[in-house]
Order: sequence, then C-alpha cells, then structure tokens
Amino acid sequence: MTTEAEMGVAYDDLRSYIEACQAADDWRLIEGADWDAEIGALTEAAADRIPEPPMLLFDNIKGYPEGYRVVSLTESSWKRACIALGLPLDRPKLELVRMAARKLKAAHDNLIGPTEVKSGPVMENVFEGEHVDVWQLPIPRYHAADGGRYLGTGGVLINKDPESDFINVGTYRMQAHEKDLLGLWMSPGQQGRQICQRYWDQGKAAPVVAAYGLDPLTFSAGHMKLPWGKSELDLAGGLRGRSVDVIPGPITGLPIPAGAEIAIEGEVPPPWEQAEEEGPFGEWPGYYSGGTRGTGEPQPVIRIKALYHRNSPIIHNQAPMWPGAAKFAIPIGAGLLWDQLEAAGIQDITGVFSYTGYLVAISIKQRYAGHAKQTGHAAISAASGARNGRYVVIVDEDIDVTDLKEVIWAMQTRVDPYTDIETIEGTWSTPLDPRMPPDKRASGDHTNSRAIFYAVRPFHWKDEFPVVSRTPADLRQSVIEKYRDILPFPGF
Repeated sequence: MTTEAEMGVAYDDLRSYIEACQAADDWRLIEGADWDAEIGALTEAAADRIPEPPMLLFDNIKGYPEGYRVVSLTESSWKRACIALGLPLDRPKLELVRMAARKLKAAHDNLIGPTEVKSGPVMENVFEGEHVDVWQLPIPRYHAADGGRYLGTGGVLINKDPESDFINVGTYRMQAHEKDLLGLWMSPGQQGRQICQRYWDQGKAAPVVAAYGLDPLTFSAGHMKLPWGKSELDLAGGLRGRSVDVIPGPITGLPIPAGAEIAIEGEVPPPWEQAEEEGPFGEWPGYYSGGTRGTGEPQPVIRIKALYHRNSPIIHNQAPMWPGAAKFAIPIGAGLLWDQLEAAGIQDITGVFSYTGYLVAISIKQRYAGHAKQTGHAAISAASGARNGRYVVIVDEDIDVTDLKEVIWAMQTRVDPYTDIETIEGTWSTPLDPRMPPDKRASGDHTNSRAIFYAVRPFHWKDEFPVVSRTPADLRQSVIEKYRDILPFPGF
C-alpha cells in the first residue's frame, strides 16, 4: 500500500506547480516592480511580516516586456509546501514535518533515474554564440548592497566527473557579469567544485549546464547531500515519484531538465585562466559574504555558449532573505533530525522543529535523569544537526516546538543560566558563518561552538515545579472553534 510519503506529485514543472498553488492558496500578481532591489525587498518584507505570505508573481518588470516574470515565495506557506511535497493539506505541523522527512528517506531508498527525451519546452527559444544575451531576462539584484544581479538563486549547476559517469547537480549562486559570462561561487568541498577541479588539474575547462526555474523537488534535490557517485537527478525522480525528463545538451552532452524555464550550456575555465570579482551577496545567515560592501572576491566564471528558455520565461527567486523569513515552510531537516535521534536510541521525543538554521527546539517526555543532556548531545552530533543548530533548546512535552513564543517562554522560565546552559567547542561549521574569526576562515578551520539550553523542569524535582497557568490546549481549541466567526484565529 502506498503511503503519503511515497506519493508522487501533481505537477511536472515550475509553472504547473505555480498553477496548482494558485488554485489552492493565496497569491498576488505584482506589475511594474523594479528588478533593482525592489523585487528582493518586497519579497523579504512579505515573508518577514506575514505569517503565511502569499506567493508573489512579478510581471511587466521595469524595462522588460510582459511575460518575462519572476516568482517568489513559492513554498513559504504550509499549504504550498505540502503541494510541493505531494503531502495532504490537513495534517498538524509536526506530523507534516515527520511525513516530509519520511518522503525524503523513501526517495533515497527508491531512486529513479532520468529519462532522455529529444526536446522539451526549455528549447522553445535557442540562442548560441554571439546571440547569447542573459540581459534579455529580468535578472534581479536581490539585496541593496549585492555586487550585481544574480540569475542563479533558483537554479542548479550540472556537471559530470571526467573519470566516471557520475552526474552531479548542485545549487550555487551565479552572478551575471556580462551578456555571456556568469560568476560562480562554490563552497569548498562541494562535489560540483571537486568535479571542476579535476578538469582544471588537467588544464581544461569544465563543461557545465545550468538550469533555472525547475519544479520544486528537482530544485530541492540539488541542495541535498548525497554520497559521491549518486546523482541528485535520481533523487529528484524518487521525490517526484517519476523520472525527470532530460535533453542531452547539444554542446556538452550533459542532461538539461526538459521542463526548466531557462538553461545554459557553457564551460568553467581554471580560475588562474579567468576569474572575476564576485559578490558581495546577501547570504542565508543574514549577512553579506564574498568581500566587503562594494567589493567582491575573485571567483570562477561560466563562459556561456548557448542560452535556452521557454516562451514567457519565469525566474525562480530563491535568494536568501533575512533569516526569520522562511522560504520553505516545512523544515524537512527537523524531521530528519527527529528520525536520527530516535535511531540513536533517544526515547520519548515529542517534537523537533528548527528556526532559521541556527535554532533547533526538541521536546521530550523526561523518563530518567540525564535524558535532556543525552538528547542535546545527540542533536549536535547527528548528521542533520551537525552544521545547523548553533543553539539547541531541549523542552518538556507541554511546549509546542512549532511555536517560537512557547520555546522562548520555556527558556525564560525553566533555564537557570549558570547550570542549564552548556557550551561545546570545535563543532563543524561553514565559511559562511558570520561569527567565524578571520584567522580561522583563512586557515580553513571552519569550526564554531554550540550552546545547549536545557529548558526543562529539573528531573529530580520536576513534580514540585510550579504548575503552568495557561489555558489547557483542548479548552483553547474548543473556544477557538466556538467563536471562530467572531474572532479570526489564523493557523487554526
């Protein structure tokens, strides 16, 4: 019997996904916006100020013809995230977190390789050689101090290991430098960069395909970690429940997702042969990276040999925003961490949720002395919490970890700062960590420290802890239902 986690999805590409969201959830058409920071600012403001922000579809963008569009906040509501994952729309948040994680696990266990096709919608418009011009597209400058305009936020880079048949798909930021030249920022150690390095070591340029405006699961697969040799295109097929159609690139032979809105073929020369100042760019921690304000850092480039796009192409805005503004409403990583904690033998976990990549909240029903500490240490050691969770908060089962107000209240009232906050040094981090000292970043020592807050009733006297005065959950829900027509209760 097929479970919800194994279900396929009801769309084939980005625009059919957009249509499904328009039929089921809130969205807004915005005409006349400026590509220069205004699209990014409005997207961030909506995500930051509206609990369940509508999807934003920008058209008639300043300086561009009607039909050349940008879409933002495609998965930023719970309903749209469920549509993206093929999950039911009527389940509680924590149940959806677990279902999303189990769908991902099922996809890992049931990879579906791509299907080669001769052509597809992305080939409706073809430009080669001197006819390539990315400036025909309304590429936004997303943040006020970005060093340029970025085509590559909602896209993937596809390349092939020169020593095997391994096809890698990764998400990297790509700045538009010239009409036929993109910048490429790849974090050290990423598989796409390793493949490029193998070509560079031979003195060769690395052939690449970049595709933009993909269906949400194919895009998501591009920033999930897979072992070397396993392709994210296969994972995308597993997530979708059917294969991704790909076209062999006429120039590179690399697979081009047939339903992409935009794609390019090109090559990445060795950086000592050609590199360009890239950035700065507003990254996911909420700070600019890639040089100081107004200056960039030399990074590899993509020489574009061909540009393809659909009629009325859509740029998928997946640019990082202020960390409180979530792009994907369901924190799948929290569900994966939940599974990994249980696999490690942690008992009676009642909820796991994450906020902004820096704060993870875990609720447990305390069964024994040391239960909370065991949970906290396991969380920073598990694969899904290894690079996230600068702050891990352990709370009792009466705290709703999906409600940040409740988590903060538990920290305020159940933590003794001297005895209930533990710091751990030398944990795995990333060069994008804004708190990493310059000397550590320069030396490649990408580690930081973590703090665990034990916001639980002390186990040895928890039965004597003061009783919570808040209205019981069942009574609160009953009055919400009774008076719903008089008082609006969003989220219930």
